[in-house]
Amino acid sequence: MISFGKEVAEASPSDIKRVDFRGAVKGSNVANKSCRDVWTEYHDMGVGGVKAVADYKMMSRGDVHYSYGIADDLSDPKYQHYKYWSNPLETKLPNAPEMEIFSLYGVGIPTERAYVYKVTPAADCSIPFQIDISANVEDEDSCLKDGVFNVDGDETVPVLSSGFMCAKGWRGKTKYNPSGSRTYIREYDHAPPANFLEGRGTQSGAHVDIMGNFALIEDVMRVAAGKNGEDLGGDRVYSDIFKWAERIDLKL
Repeated sequence: MISFGKEVAEASPSDIKRVDFRGAVKGSNVANKSCRDVWTEYHDMGVGGVKAVADYKMMSRGDVHYSYGIADDLSDPKYQHYKYWSNPLETKLPNAPEMEIFSLYGVGIPTERAYVYKVTPAADCSIPFQIDISANVEDEDSCLKDGVFNVDGDETVPVLSSGFMCAKGWRGKTKYNPSGSRTYIREYDHAPPANFLEGRGTQSGAHVDIMGNFALIEDVMRVAAGKNGEDLGGDRVYSDIFKWAERIDLKL
């Protein structure tokens, strides 16, 4: 479900511009039986349909509601718009010097971060873009394998995404944390279940299974009971999050 904003929601249906991609040229996908092992929505759209979607710039519609930039001046009135609120690099924390922020996440699992794509030769009967599995780096320390860049994380979210703001963006008094609210990082190093009876794992760092991690549950319960970050022992870090965060050139 996609929302196109309050103005469109309140407008009369006759005033809303509609683009019907189903009328786009579909090519010869129906006659070509050699590439119908897996049927996708792209078969119905065809090359013309895919191009129509690209020309209409569907991604630009999302930009109306969400922003992915970095703020130069947070005092600019434009940042009062709700589309910036979900981006910590374009909004600031409230004036709450006694508040503490905890970043709790798992580490120790290879996590997909980026991909190398290639254009599929026959886009009218297959997905138009595919991961280029031939993209590899011979160096055994490389994080690129079969077109996929893997980094440390919780199998879903990379460490840098989980920990950067508490490691640097909000640490101390910064433009994103003007009152200097204290931040703490608590990482949970992944350990798979020792046996079947352990279920998903009491020491798991996986994105969802971490909810059963005893160490995380203990930290949450202690904070909820009134303990502060120092009571928990401060930061507990297994990754190189501080080193990685420091390499990011961000004006604070």
